[in-house]
Amino acid sequence: MSTKIKYTDEELGDIEVIPDFLPPPEELAFKEDTVKVTISLSKGSVEFFKKEAKKHNTQYQKMIRRLLDAYSSSYKQPLTKRSTGRAKKRRAG
Repeated sequence: MSTKIKYTDEELGDIEVIPDFLPPPEELAFKEDTVKVTISLSKGSVEFFKKEAKKHNTQYQKMIRRLLDAYSSSYKQPLTKRSTGRAKKRRAG
């Protein structure tokens, strides 16, 4: 990263706005059923969550869990009712 960035004043073209679906850190502390997993995270991310957890008097792991829950729920597809394969028979007239 020794190359200096050169900024120019030009049009950006078509821009797509992506809705912000991630909750703020203070909303990431709730109790739910959990499954134990092992995961490697970047040092910077863990430090961020530890700092925020301390501010809000909670555990950083819970905040990370809530963040992942919010992310995954924003992409969940609604369940559709599946056919049982049994059609109602019509009575002949």
